[in-house]
Amino acid sequence: MSPYLLLGFFFAGLLHAFIPRQKIENYFNGKPLKSAFLASVFGIPLPLCSCGVIPAGTSLYKNGASKGGTISFLISTPQTGVDSILATFSLMGLPFAIIRPFAALITGITGGWITSYTTSNEVNKTTETKEEASKSFLSRIVDTFHYGFVIFIQDIAKWLIIGLVLASAVSAIIPDSYFDVLKLSPFVQMLLVLAISIPLYICATGSIPLAAILLAKGISPGAAFVLLMAGPATNLATITVIGKVMGRKSLFSYLATIIVGALAFGLIIDYFLPLEWFAQKLSSGMAHEHGNALKWWQIASGIILISLIINGYIVRYIKSINTNTDQKENTNTLKVKGMTCNNCKSNIEKNLRSLDFVNEVNADLNSGKLVIQGENIDLQKVKETIESLGFEVVGK
Repeated sequence: MSPYLLLGFFFAGLLHAFIPRQKIENYFNGKPLKSAFLASVFGIPLPLCSCGVIPAGTSLYKNGASKGGTISFLISTPQTGVDSILATFSLMGLPFAIIRPFAALITGITGGWITSYTTSNEVNKTTETKEEASKSFLSRIVDTFHYGFVIFIQDIAKWLIIGLVLASAVSAIIPDSYFDVLKLSPFVQMLLVLAISIPLYICATGSIPLAAILLAKGISPGAAFVLLMAGPATNLATITVIGKVMGRKSLFSYLATIIVGALAFGLIIDYFLPLEWFAQKLSSGMAHEHGNALKWWQIASGIILISLIINGYIVRYIKSINTNTDQKENTNTLKVKGMTCNNCKSNIEKNLRSLDFVNEVNADLNSGKLVIQGENIDLQKVKETIESLGFEVVGK
């Protein structure tokens, strides 16, 4: 996977640097079908993990996005990403890589459209954000590499490692053709995978090796796709935040769309598409035949990826030390629960900077500490802003 992951990280950096989220927020409102379509189209290539999409979506909602557009974004974005699409192609083949973003688009549009009509009488209270200064082309190039190969890797490394470890454990423990021996129908397999996937906390890229190994052990291609779709799109944290911030109707639309969509696409794959489409890549890429030695560029990519992961943890540790030691006058320190990735950090910082009394804010992912600088800081307003994004203030 590593060569395709590195290419995906580069494209993720390009998207971040040249298509900032502030430019697309205006498209997340308007007519139900149009806003749902645009939110899904913009969300599919964005490299946001299942935890990072929560504050991103709620921040969009706070800044004027409709509930339908926000739900479309929350459904489509975590299922895919430019990095996971390329990694899916590398490990599971072209059919999976094509169906995955297509399913994200269809379910995103459907969920957003349903939400728009079921919540049409609910008013969205928005907050104003400060405009960011435009950047030069050179600074955007620098941002491309910094985000793609430092910040984004910091966010994805943990879940990628977890996915690889789980895949390795399943490969070692479960016998080959295990699911064939159980004689479970594809639909029953999908239901079992769905029950595990909905509360599971795993990113789109981290789910790929686990799905590939389960496929090698005899699970149906449709059931493997249910894992690829429902695993990243749902987890208990997302369910809790959507219910809290956007209401029960939006939560119902969100869950119903993902559950029905995952089962529908799983059934289409198992009963209407040729099995050879999904077995060909598996037999060549996962069979571990003798003589299939890794090429030099694959080994080099693996070494580079490992080095970047180590560098990401080092950079985060250094930033944590600087945040905890470099404090100025007129500052307040809070402890925030649920801040797990750089997207969480940037959304908290962005929304707090929009408050008139905040001059600067710095969040530390390792400790959960939030340092706010400004005059006459209204801590109650700060707390309300943080909690509206789905996080919890637990102390100083």
